[in-house]
Amino acid sequence: MEIRVAGAQIPVTRDIQSNLATINRAIDYAIGEAADILLTPEGSLSGYTHQFDQEATKAALDCALQRAREAKLGLALGTCFVESEDGKCYNQIRFYKSDGGYLGFHSKTLTCGSLTDPPQGEIDHYAISPLLTFDFNEVRIGGLICNDLWANPGCTPIPDSHLTQKLAEMDSKIIFHAVNGGRSDSEWSDVAWQYHESNLRMRARAGGVWIVTVDNCQPVDIRCSSPSGVINPQGEWVCKTHSKGEQFFSYTIAETD
Repeated sequence: MEIRVAGAQIPVTRDIQSNLATINRAIDYAIGEAADILLTPEGSLSGYTHQFDQEATKAALDCALQRAREAKLGLALGTCFVESEDGKCYNQIRFYKSDGGYLGFHSKTLTCGSLTDPPQGEIDHYAISPLLTFDFNEVRIGGLICNDLWANPGCTPIPDSHLTQKLAEMDSKIIFHAVNGGRSDSEWSDVAWQYHESNLRMRARAGGVWIVTVDNCQPVDIRCSSPSGVINPQGEWVCKTHSKGEQFFSYTIAETD
């Protein structure tokens, strides 16, 4: 196994054209690094909202795909999207091969909500689909979105199904984790950072999987909600970005590591 991954810790807004320009910068970086696949944050194309312009998102997606396809770059692209097959809105990572072929999507499964009865929040706005794995360059990979991995006890009104372990049991070797977490300059934001980072490391080690993770960096003057980079199956960071602002990284994952 050898895959060169790239990740983009980038600002995510509700302006689709601005998001596309940012993603294009990330694509250019990944091309320059001879990466096989690029990961972007949760909602990075559409914006992290169920109230987005679907036609504008489709058009922007086509533009990003054309650019990546011409460079033979695969994508693990975070976006919200309405699927034409069922008309439902999903919070997705959309996976594409280096030739532009569509592999499928992972939908956020542990959607966030209040701990009331009934719960309220994004759990009301996004559909959920079965957990899947994908074959990328003959390597089994999977996707998780934000709370899918750490199941934050303050905003997870459904049972933690330990999706990292499930993907490991489905023979995933690499998990692509797209994040768009809340953050502030308070003490509790620091506590959340520590919780997120420890979960990333522990779940990589427990499942014996690689985790590639990126967060939204907007606002750029406040530390992200979670670190961005690559964690090996021993739970060690092998690549890690600065915690604030737009950051890119690349790393070659090899069987001998």
